[in-house]
Amino acid sequence: MEALLVLIALTAIFGVLVGPAMRRRRQRLQGAQGVARAVDAGTGYGFVPTEQLDVRLPGPDHEFTEAVEETQRTQDWQPVARLLALTGDEWEQRWQRVQSTAGAAAMELAQARALGAPESPADGKGGPGGGVSFSKEPGLRDARWLRDWRTQQPGDPGGAQVYAQFLVWQAVSDPSSADHRIILEEARTVCEEAARLAPDDPTPHITELFIARHLSYRRADFEELWARLRRKAPNHMGAHIAALPYWSEKGCGSRAEADAFAQTAAAHAPEGTLLPALPLFAAYEHLPEVNVVRGLYQSAEIEKAVEAAEYAVDQVEADHPVRPHVLHLLVCFLVRAERYGEAMEALRVVDGYVGAIPWADSGDPAAHYAAYRALAVSGWEATGGDRAQL
Repeated sequence: MEALLVLIALTAIFGVLVGPAMRRRRQRLQGAQGVARAVDAGTGYGFVPTEQLDVRLPGPDHEFTEAVEETQRTQDWQPVARLLALTGDEWEQRWQRVQSTAGAAAMELAQARALGAPESPADGKGGPGGGVSFSKEPGLRDARWLRDWRTQQPGDPGGAQVYAQFLVWQAVSDPSSADHRIILEEARTVCEEAARLAPDDPTPHITELFIARHLSYRRADFEELWARLRRKAPNHMGAHIAALPYWSEKGCGSRAEADAFAQTAAAHAPEGTLLPALPLFAAYEHLPEVNVVRGLYQSAEIEKAVEAAEYAVDQVEADHPVRPHVLHLLVCFLVRAERYGEAMEALRVVDGYVGAIPWADSGDPAAHYAAYRALAVSGWEATGGDRAQL
């Protein structure tokens, strides 16, 4: 009791010091409650549970989801082939759907192998002679539909585009593999075939941008590839995102070259494109492994890139197929900059899907995304936000 009286007296005398400490403690408690609510999607904000997050897509595409699930259920390639045919010359959407279809095939094959599926050799058309293999065991879901698509419709540019991107995903998933370079070389051959089948389509050239980085193309060769692509789709945001890593320090360039590439594209961007957001991707490419700079994410450089990205997403259609890519990266930077209200607005648009940078760069995209989502909720509530305001 005596100790309690002393504590009361001290609180009365030094309230001006104790008050802030109590407020900080209350914010920490609210933050912990926010994390719990973010994990439980059924409480409060209606977020999708972590185990149900879709790693194939950056945002909703119900036509793609229906087609790929039907193909995987039946192992019949025709639903996804029809989808790509109907996508036509919507180049941004086509690129996204080719990437996601190839990713779904790669995941399906990986899951089959994890279950002990036998392997058989396969080349670019699903036959003998290459570095990526599919089994022939009846009833097994192991992406055999992609092999069948290539063998039964060798003149379909959609099949060639998906297979080329599939090979890239296979190669980059294990860069230490002895077959890494062989698979990338095979992917380049399939890209060339896909380009011949659909000369106006930039998609095969975008896939080759991934190959260029991992095979360390000479500058002249990369610039020639980029020039061909630009003639077909000069303002393609997906192409710029794919090209940027080549110019970065992690690729074949430097931070200055990557920044120059991004700033030039943003400066010359026509109205209604996402290119003003490219400097934010350049900033992400060169984030330090360990942040030792206080306020990095509140710096003038980062703030300018974030503002430009927010401007870009406001200027395009809500259903722009690459818009979710920008929103996901914004979530990362906004949370780190403690701009929780803006992060929550972005989360409302993209929640449920995690097939985008930065989550895709981690070993567990769903968990990585869910952690940032939880931080956004806890920060939002700790600073006075609530559900009604959203």
